[in-house]
Amino acid sequence: MPLLVNGARVDLARPTGDMIRAHPHLEEKAKLLRSQPAQIVEPKGLLYVQQREFAVTTPKDGSVSILGSDDATTCHIVVLRHTGSGATCLTHCDGSDTEAEVSLIMSSVKSFSNSTGCGRLEVHLVGGFNDDRQLSQKLTNQLLRAFDLQPEDVHLVTFCVTELNDREEQDIHFPIIYGIAVNVKTAEIFPATFPEKGPDEDLRSAHGLTGAPLTNIYDAKTEQLRIGPYFWGPFPHVDFWLKQDDAQILQNLSTSPLAEPPHFVSHIRSTLTFLKEHPFPSRSLFPDRKPRIYKKNEEGLWEQVCSDKI
Repeated sequence: MPLLVNGARVDLARPTGDMIRAHPHLEEKAKLLRSQPAQIVEPKGLLYVQQREFAVTTPKDGSVSILGSDDATTCHIVVLRHTGSGATCLTHCDGSDTEAEVSLIMSSVKSFSNSTGCGRLEVHLVGGFNDDRQLSQKLTNQLLRAFDLQPEDVHLVTFCVTELNDREEQDIHFPIIYGIAVNVKTAEIFPATFPEKGPDEDLRSAHGLTGAPLTNIYDAKTEQLRIGPYFWGPFPHVDFWLKQDDAQILQNLSTSPLAEPPHFVSHIRSTLTFLKEHPFPSRSLFPDRKPRIYKKNEEGLWEQVCSDKI
């Protein structure tokens, strides 16, 4: 069955602007979300999701209560939740393989919800803006189509993307919301920023930059964050990119150079440096072909555990 708004199928043959006009409550909800200041989410109880990653858990999770992601410009952050089981997935999509990614997160949420007789699947889309290359609009359309192709009913509840997440300043467009979090216990979704994005921030970012597919990073049954094993070869022209000035990196390695957050270049430099230091992660990072595993400690922070103790 298709993508639904208020019980009616979304007509994807029409522009998204028509859909917004046909369902004014979506615009009102987007306006309400945009009006909220971004909350600073501290590491305790948080599972941060990077671009091309996803994580799913349930309200029963004793370690993770918040899923979140930020630094989305043309990217979209997707929250998929089953109202019966409370199973909640958050992912950060960049348009690399949207149809496959949506199928993956649908399966992940359903795997926690199959025994639940009541409830429905609800999706929340946030991110993007009116960028010059219309990459945001393309991704919005891809996501709507991908959810509409699913065999189950999916109810579109939050739609704060592209034109509904756009602000203009001196003829330059920016996203209003760059990041969101979802409280797995209460289902609340809110704009957010994250001082801590670890563990293994550079490693995970390198995995994404080398073209990895969407990757599940969390095992809710064991409450473990599992990173890797990841494999790549030497990054093309890494020395060349590390010699470039900030303006060149911003212009060439961003989908939306004028709208990036201030730390974009330093983050890319850090990732490129990591790739230079680890041209063959199979040797330097994952010689035993086992993931790096983390669990929350008593303070609610990630702590690495030895794989032989699991």
